[in-house]
Amino acid sequence: MMTSTALSAKQAILNANALFGQADNTKLNEVLDLILPFSDFICRGCERYPEQVLKAIVTLISHERQTNDIFDTQDSNALSMGSHKSSLLASLQSTLQDCSNEAQMHTAIRIFRHVNMIEIAAADILHLQDIRTSMHRVSELADCIIERSYQWLHNFLSQKHGSPENDQQLQLIAMGKLGGSELNFSSDIDLIFTYPHTGCTQGDKKPIEHQVFFTRLAQKLIQALDQITDHGRCYRVDMRLRPMGDSGPLVIPFAAFETYYQEQGRAWERFAMQKMRIINHNPHSDELYSLIKPFVYRKYMDFTTLDSIREMKVLIEKEVRRRQLKNNIKLGRGGIREIEFFTQALQLIHAGREPDCQQLSTQNGLKALFEHGFIDKTALDELTEAYRFLRTVEHYLQIFNDEQTQTLPNAEVDQKRLTLLLNKASFDQCIAQIDAVMSLIHKHFRNVIDDANAPPSEIENAESSDQHVFSDLWDLPLTEHETQNLLAPLLQNTSIEILYKLLSDFKNKLQTASVSERGMKSINRLMPLLLNEFEIEKQTLNHNQVTGIFGLLSTIIGRITYIDLLLENPAVRQRLFSLSKKSPWVIQQITLHPILLDELLHPVYLKPDDSSLSEYKDACAQELKQFMLRIDPDDIEEVMDALRQFKHAYQLRIAASDISATLAINKVSDKLTVLAEVIIAEVVEQAWRQITLKHGVPDNQSASDKGFGIVAYGKFGGLELSYGSDLDIVCLYQASKSGHTDESGARKSISHQEFYIKLVQKITHYCITKTYHGILYDIDLRLRPSGNSGLLISHIDSFAEYQMTGAWTWEHQALVRARLIFGHDTLGARFAQLRANTLGLHRQQDTLREDVREMREKMRQHLNRSTTSAIDIKQCNGGIVDIEFLVQYWVLRYCEMHPRLSEWSDNLRILEACKDSNIISEARCAMLQSHYLWMRHLAHRLQLSERDLAEPSEQLSEIQNDVSDCFDEVLGTRALSE
Repeated sequence: MMTSTALSAKQAILNANALFGQADNTKLNEVLDLILPFSDFICRGCERYPEQVLKAIVTLISHERQTNDIFDTQDSNALSMGSHKSSLLASLQSTLQDCSNEAQMHTAIRIFRHVNMIEIAAADILHLQDIRTSMHRVSELADCIIERSYQWLHNFLSQKHGSPENDQQLQLIAMGKLGGSELNFSSDIDLIFTYPHTGCTQGDKKPIEHQVFFTRLAQKLIQALDQITDHGRCYRVDMRLRPMGDSGPLVIPFAAFETYYQEQGRAWERFAMQKMRIINHNPHSDELYSLIKPFVYRKYMDFTTLDSIREMKVLIEKEVRRRQLKNNIKLGRGGIREIEFFTQALQLIHAGREPDCQQLSTQNGLKALFEHGFIDKTALDELTEAYRFLRTVEHYLQIFNDEQTQTLPNAEVDQKRLTLLLNKASFDQCIAQIDAVMSLIHKHFRNVIDDANAPPSEIENAESSDQHVFSDLWDLPLTEHETQNLLAPLLQNTSIEILYKLLSDFKNKLQTASVSERGMKSINRLMPLLLNEFEIEKQTLNHNQVTGIFGLLSTIIGRITYIDLLLENPAVRQRLFSLSKKSPWVIQQITLHPILLDELLHPVYLKPDDSSLSEYKDACAQELKQFMLRIDPDDIEEVMDALRQFKHAYQLRIAASDISATLAINKVSDKLTVLAEVIIAEVVEQAWRQITLKHGVPDNQSASDKGFGIVAYGKFGGLELSYGSDLDIVCLYQASKSGHTDESGARKSISHQEFYIKLVQKITHYCITKTYHGILYDIDLRLRPSGNSGLLISHIDSFAEYQMTGAWTWEHQALVRARLIFGHDTLGARFAQLRANTLGLHRQQDTLREDVREMREKMRQHLNRSTTSAIDIKQCNGGIVDIEFLVQYWVLRYCEMHPRLSEWSDNLRILEACKDSNIISEARCAMLQSHYLWMRHLAHRLQLSERDLAEPSEQLSEIQNDVSDCFDEVLGTRALSE
């Protein structure tokens, strides 16, 4: 079996021996012939470090088979206290004393590691030590390199910044197999770093905070161990077991360490912390152990522990099934991990009451469990022997090339190597023994916390159905490639990529979120359900739905009430999925305001609403009144939040009814408008209360007749609000211009005009202030007389005079869609009369037509600037605004002869009045009403889909042509046509 590589390595050692004369050539030849054919790793070391490897082999030859007496102790911490470790520490310390910079130190520890690992590998191949000794020696070597590298770097940084207060040391916590002193031959190492207390470094050097000092120290230590140089690396360092994983800080003080595990520690972290061992034990180490022990081991039996063990057991089975690792002796069915789980699960249950069972190593843990009667002699003997056998096989596999592998080889040379090392006649015999051992292990694994009522093993239920796919997708740490393989039968690659990224981002966020253990249990139960309920059409996920749901989940990640609401109510999930698929706007609203999830419990929107608009308004006002009774009226912030919550809830109901087609398009706008009216009325009451408490009530006015009114314009005035519309309003008052508010107590009397200006300012503040729940409504006051340069509020007489003598044509156009939405009946009557008078003024037809046409052209040039093929259905030729301008023109042109045209402010009823007055034909009226409703419906759909523009369609084109023809005919221009 001596390959050319092995022969070259042998010659390098013989040459070194000839040069230094350290060993008998015959014996040296014999040893080299025995070990070199089995390890490419040893061969490389012989060629690169012949003198050092020669010394290691000479040491090996000079020793008889090593004794294992130290393993009889039950105290696993004693394993690292032998004289061999002391010798290693002294040797490495001597080597590092000659290193003046980090690069030299990196080289020194790598050569030290490689040479000592060659000695351990040779001893394994020659059967000079059993697997317990081999694992212990590998772990000792890692401890020594980590400890001495840390000390060298600590001194190096202290020379720059001084030493930490009270000689504090970074606690180097070994986890996993290193923590249990059972390290693989080529294993990575799991570490966690923490330090006792915050503070600053001391001394004459430039001081820095402990957090900065220890973070730099940790970074340099990881680099020293993990960085690949010309001499390779020492160890792959895995820091993912630290608090909050990859997204958490590299080092934290004891206080934060304790807080994390008390408040956020999860079941898998209890398992992980069972292996915790401090490498550089120092005076602060006992304090750290005392902090973590109560988290891991509990003196009482609690059902959450049993549930967690069952969940982790199922998770192990799922991963085995998913990865189909039949030839993997660690992760496969019946592999090393199942023995470790068997042992740790029983320790987790019993070791809180029996501290003797709190052992770090698997072998010592099994022995302690037997001695306290928690397993029988058969389980002890079978599992101990199985563990040693599989760990032996694992070491042989890794010795071949110093690779971290637990997979049985496919290469013929490695199969032959393993066969010879296991002393079998053929590789098939090796496989047979390994299969028998793993079957035995799996039998014991299945018996851990076995539930008679539980379903059969996941592995035994591994039929090719889709039922496990989404559970595995959430539970298993799959790579993107594994995710592709898992979902390939269900989804196209694009959808898989989107889902994988969303899942990865969400899992990463979970690591940094302050989620309790109970919360994590709920999330882990919920996620497979949600993933399974995503709608798949033609192997494609609905992007809006998936993105919307994950956005919501990221928002409610720490709110267990909402997680449980989704978990326990399949109907709520179904409604949420339906709404999120049809409307990104709706799911965005729920994400911004998760309290809206409660609305999905009792979906009023699913029932057709046959109530009249006045009935709806009364019900809405009554519910708001009851809602506000729970709020302290003096807590303005609470009042504003309550109003916003009410608006969001009602608006969601309307949108859901719209999406579910249980509400006609004109009623959607009606209800959105009425909702705004009810809320604005409540805002006025709240603002009135605040202002009158400070300044009193205007003369001859009262809470019932405030002498104040709000005129709605535009969509608000025309009962045509859409989702997210702003409110165009003008505020009026009719109290005497020269009066003042009453003065009593601490009140400060002010003029009526000042009072009403303050009232409008307070109303605006209530509406536009951005709170946690967003704004209430965006208020636009620019339609008031003189626009932004005018007063916030006008007296009714001044407003009437302005409309009759100073207003522009476009302001009269705006008045067509104006109506009083708040104010006493007397003010309402006065406004209705002045509106009718203004709209009924005599106007020259040609001048009116020119003014309207010119305003439409300016608006089109200013607002309709789309450079794409998509269409702005509001401003385009033949769009919504063209119909509105036609209606406004007809009212201003004919209201003098037909006063009833001033009765309404909404386009649909004005068109009806124009037809009844024979201004337009019945066919034209029907055409414009139908087209107007269709485009408004489309506008709502676009908004719910969070789009501004519509895609061209044959129906839209026909509508545009019809409206454009009518517009040209009435207003007499070709310049506006395309």
